Amino acid sequence: MAVNKLNPKKWTKDGRKWCFRVRYKNLSGVTKEYQSKAYLTKTEAQNAERQFFLELDKYRPDNDMTFKDLYLAFYDYQKDKVKETTLNTYKDRIRYMKLLDDIKVKEFNIQNYEMWRKKILEYNLSNRTRNYIYKFLKTIMNFGTKWYGLNFNNVYPKMVNFTDPNEIKKEMEFWTYEEFNKFIQVEDDLVFKSFFKTLYFCGLRKGEIRALNWNDINFKNKTLTINKGLSDNVNKKQYIITSPKTLASNRILPLPQEIIDNLMELKEYYMQFTNFNENWFIFGGTHPLGDDKIRRRKNNNCKLANVKQIRIHDFRHSCASLLINNGADVTLVSKFLGHSKIDETLNTYSHMFKNKLNNIINIIDDLNKENKDNFDIGL
Repeated sequence: MAVNKLNPKKWTKDGRKWCFRVRYKNLSGVTKEYQSKAYLTKTEAQNAERQFFLELDKYRPDNDMTFKDLYLAFYDYQKDKVKETTLNTYKDRIRYMKLLDDIKVKEFNIQNYEMWRKKILEYNLSNRTRNYIYKFLKTIMNFGTKWYGLNFNNVYPKMVNFTDPNEIKKEMEFWTYEEFNKFIQVEDDLVFKSFFKTLYFCGLRKGEIRALNWNDINFKNKTLTINKGLSDNVNKKQYIITSPKTLASNRILPLPQEIIDNLMELKEYYMQFTNFNENWFIFGGTHPLGDDKIRRRKNNNCKLANVKQIRIHDFRHSCASLLINNGADVTLVSKFLGHSKIDETLNTYSHMFKNKLNNIINIIDDLNKENKDNFDIGL
C-alpha cells in the first residue's frame, strides 16, 4: 500500500497529482494490482485508499474484525473530519470500549453488551457520563454498519441506556442580580472584575470568554464578536483555539456601557506594554487566564461576599435567568446564548419559564375580569 505523486507528465490540468497503488486479494483469493485515479491532495488519496479497502472488506464472509479493530478504524477515519477537541473526547471514551477488545464484531450479541454494561456500572460515573459512553458505542456500531456492512440487528434493538430511578437530579445553580452585585463588589482587580461582569451579563461559555482577543471588540458599535473557543490540555498542549461549539455559537453581542467602560480601561492598561497588539487575550494578555486561577478567584470572592458557590458555567445560567425573569423573548435569549435551536433554550431553562406561564394566566384572568365588569355596567 502506498500513496505517491504521479509522474509530472500525468498530472491533470487542475493539479491532481496524487494516487495510491495497492496489491490485494479479490473475493476469489486472486492477487490483483490496482492504481487509483489522480487526486488533488495527498490526504484525498489516503482517504480514497482507506475507502477502497473498506469496500473490499464489506463483503468478506471471513471478516474477523474485532471491536478493537472497529473503534481504531473509526478513530482513524475521524482524524481529519472533526475538531481536535472532539477527537480528544473520542480518545477518552475509547478506554471504555477496551472491555470489548477481543470480541469479534460479527459475533457480538446481547450477552456481550450486558457484560459491558455491568462493567461500566462499576465505574464511579454519573448516569449522564455513562450514557455519553453508551452513545459512543452506538456511534461506533453505526460506523461499522455504514462502512463495513456489519449487521447488528440481533442486538441493537435490545440495547438500553443507563437509568437510575433513585438518582436525584441536581438543581441548576444561578445567582440573582443582587447576589452577583455582592460578589462583584469584593473584586478589586480590573482584569477579574471585567471578566466576571462579561461572563455574567453576556452569558458566555468559559471557552468563549477565555479565547477573546482585543480585535473581537468594536468599541464604536459597543459589540463583542464570538467566533472561537479555547480548550485546555488537548493532546498534551497547554491550550488550543478552536471554532465555536456549534455554528449558532458564532454571534455578535451588544455590550452594556458598564462593561465597555471597564474594557476600555483594561485596554489602556495593556497598551502601556511595548509589545501589545490586538491579538492579545482580553483576559490574560499574552496568555489566556488559567482555568485554575479563575476558579480560585471565584471561590475566594464567594467566601468574601458570603454568597453561595456556583460553577463558572453557572454564570451562563445566571445570565439566562436574568434575561428570562426580566421579560426577554425566548427567541432573543436563544440567540444571545448561542443555542442552535429555541428548543435547547426551552428544555434547559423550562423551570424558569414556568413563572411566565403564570403571567399568561394572569393576563387571561384580567381580560375575563374586565369583560365581566363591562357586562355588569351594561346591566
